[in-house]
Amino acid sequence: MSVISRSRAGKVLGGIALVGVSALVLAGCAGGGGTAESSSPNAEVGGDLTLKIGTALPQTGNLAFLGPPEEAGVAYAESLINAETATTGLTLETVYGDSGDTDNKAYETTIPRLLGEDVSAIIGAASSGTSLQFIDQVVGAGVIQFSPANTSDAFTTYDDKGLYFRTAPSDVLQGEVLGNLIAEGGAQTLGLIVLNDSYGTGLAKYVSEAFEAAGGEVVAESTYNTGDTTFDSQISEVLAAAPDAIALITFDEVSTILPSLFGQFPSDGLYFVDGNLKNFGEAFPAGSLTGAKGTLPGLSIDSIGDFTSALDEFQAAEGRPALEDYSYAAESFDATVLLALASLAAGSTDSEAIAAKLQEVSGGSGDGTKCESYADCAAIILDGGTADYDGISGPITFDEVGDPTEASIGIYEFGEDNNYVAYEG
Repeated sequence: MSVISRSRAGKVLGGIALVGVSALVLAGCAGGGGTAESSSPNAEVGGDLTLKIGTALPQTGNLAFLGPPEEAGVAYAESLINAETATTGLTLETVYGDSGDTDNKAYETTIPRLLGEDVSAIIGAASSGTSLQFIDQVVGAGVIQFSPANTSDAFTTYDDKGLYFRTAPSDVLQGEVLGNLIAEGGAQTLGLIVLNDSYGTGLAKYVSEAFEAAGGEVVAESTYNTGDTTFDSQISEVLAAAPDAIALITFDEVSTILPSLFGQFPSDGLYFVDGNLKNFGEAFPAGSLTGAKGTLPGLSIDSIGDFTSALDEFQAAEGRPALEDYSYAAESFDATVLLALASLAAGSTDSEAIAAKLQEVSGGSGDGTKCESYADCAAIILDGGTADYDGISGPITFDEVGDPTEASIGIYEFGEDNNYVAYEG
């Protein structure tokens, strides 16, 4: 079990709510993170290392729109890491795979294939519910599972043998920010349409708690299951309660849900989450989503413009498709860099040795030198020092269970073009 303490969401400035979280893990409770002991065969820092990792990110399924930015983040990080091989001695190799979702179950073939490739770590899945389907298989094989986007609180206390990490914060934080945002928007009653899995129900719980703590009332919560294609009953149930606001805690099923809400519910009363916040553009008539808002863990897209521009240039130079969305690209980039730095610090590609160094290179040990790039952090490590990597997605700083202890939650608003920008309210 764990006791979570968290700050109240502060005033929103420039579309970012800064929140902090600390986790106290009580005796006898299992959790992930950087406490694994290692009997690494290469205990010296540096040396020639070939680190092989896999990805199990959504190329198909109800989060397929997140796959391209996440894979781009991994690939871009790999290019920068390998540009330093002559100096560091570490070469990164990535094997890509499809996680799918809990309906198509693409992970059932992907995970055995990646494990058969003898990878040291698997980056993925995006969906918490999907990750929970194969985490035992991965950590049971002694391999690190590192998600750039899992937000379910279930992972904080999961018995993961110290081999699970994530660069996305727990839904405890996003739920608090979103619940307060809805209340601050003037809503007194709230309805929710919720995906019935660990992500959806967990996030709904924290949104509801925050909204009620701010004086609001949840008047309807209707769930659906992965693979469902019609949502008439859920929409009718929520609309019948006549809420002031509706929180859509879904994945890409939202694209099917929204047309039934248009004309029946004001767009500025709709609230999105990381699982469905994307640029809809011409998919809907202009103005359909004007004023709708949503939250996404990580720094505001506007504040990491240098990174997204560099990512666009990388995609073009490599002949990869242009990105339509950047959700969790930074978190995927940081996950890849952290794995390489931990391998370098351990002087090993052994999974347990890497896991034992991940908290340290993230700054979780509290005694490192701040650095913001792979090259700079690697230089510190090779000089005999301790690197404290602050990434594109934020400070990260893992606690004992592999959760980031600091997080930024971006807040966004849709314009007339059905695309979102940082909320300036």
